[in-house]
Amino acid sequence: MKVLYAASEALPFMASGGLGDVAGSLPQALRKRLIGCRIVMPLYDTIKQELKDTMKFVTHISVPVSWRRQYCGIFEAKVGGVIYYLLDNQYYFKRDTIYGQYDDAERFAFFSRAVLEILPHIGFKPDIIHCNDWQTALTPVYYSTMYADKPGYENIKTALTIHNIQYQGVYGKEILTDVLGFGEEHFSLLEYDGCVNFMKGGIECANKVTTVSPSYANEILDPWYSHGLDAILHERKYKLQGILNGIDVENYNPETDERIFKNYSAAKPQNKKKNKAALQELMGLPQRDDVPIISMVTRLVSHKGLDLVKAVADELLSTSDVQLVILGSGDWQYENFFKELASRHSGKVGLWIGFVPDLAQKIYAGSDIFLMPSKSEPCGLSQMVALRYGTVPIVRETGGLRDSIKDSGDGEGNGFTFANYNAHEMLYTIRRALEGYANKDGWKMLVQRALESDFSWGRSANEYIRMYKAMLKE
Repeated sequence: MKVLYAASEALPFMASGGLGDVAGSLPQALRKRLIGCRIVMPLYDTIKQELKDTMKFVTHISVPVSWRRQYCGIFEAKVGGVIYYLLDNQYYFKRDTIYGQYDDAERFAFFSRAVLEILPHIGFKPDIIHCNDWQTALTPVYYSTMYADKPGYENIKTALTIHNIQYQGVYGKEILTDVLGFGEEHFSLLEYDGCVNFMKGGIECANKVTTVSPSYANEILDPWYSHGLDAILHERKYKLQGILNGIDVENYNPETDERIFKNYSAAKPQNKKKNKAALQELMGLPQRDDVPIISMVTRLVSHKGLDLVKAVADELLSTSDVQLVILGSGDWQYENFFKELASRHSGKVGLWIGFVPDLAQKIYAGSDIFLMPSKSEPCGLSQMVALRYGTVPIVRETGGLRDSIKDSGDGEGNGFTFANYNAHEMLYTIRRALEGYANKDGWKMLVQRALESDFSWGRSANEYIRMYKAMLKE
């Protein structure tokens, strides 16, 4: 079986979020299971030069972009046994940022069509093209309308994974012909609320639509979560499947991670305490082993549940012997809130505005409890990383948080959970966790259970393989 994994970002070349992690990890897990998986992504100017130096030039072609044709250079690199194709066009990809450009519709229409145009030139005809998010959602549309009957393109299936349905690629109808190259007869495939919607087109035309957790697949059928696409998702529900993401357990490995203060493992967890003491010193907090550290490594935006934190943080810090460590950046209102909170509770709050990957690892390793009270979370990776480092998560039961964290109230779970988007329900759950921390023997067992949790990509890869095989039988 051959799979071409199309994504707008993939590690190690480029990542701005969870998509880059997934695209860099899942194909490797598929390769280990003898699936011929290769990755195609844009060749961004901001990719590090040392990574560019590993690429070799294959050939160049021209790609139709409506009535004109654009240069496309094809470069190849190999990482972890996986072949990457990086598609070059400096007009589209020599930018300071990978998203948020005025011509994103044209940039990613070019890339979505280039994914198909390169096939005769790379010696690799996939059985399945696996697309990701709105940036590649036009590939199934182009395939269905322009390529399915062309010699050399027969019998290719397409899958589309929705990593976050909030971002759909919505534009005015005027781009349909002049930018995207579709005729008026194709507008019904892309039209939603009178606009061109890339994600909607992908849902219509892909053979399979997946999300990054089973719970999120159910949630996006609800208008509260769907950002307007629930009607089309209900119509195409037969295509929809949720598969929980994994994490790269080699990159996130407390036994070998050079970014943390002291290495440890599930078999020898003693050095976790040394990471805690070093983190307290780094963040300007009293070095006390008896006080639990609750941490958050997050974007400071509303859907991460920060309104709940704002509502009860002062109450928590005033009534509990606890330390709070925050790493993140985002909306000014939340940045200012945490700055003022740290000022009001000196010696109890460690704050770093920004994102420093090495510091994030130190926080995962040095904390006792990891808080993720998200309003919505398609999958979430941080809770899995926290478990990998023996840090017990507190999460709201939404999306992938519900699927990965089970409440330890029954003596079997790996964290603490709460259901409603309610600040005092969250506070009650935090206090349950603090009571658990006070029970040293019980907490030691919970930390061990966290360290032994398995969220490697192997389980997820096997589910994708089953899905691919079912697609090829249809």
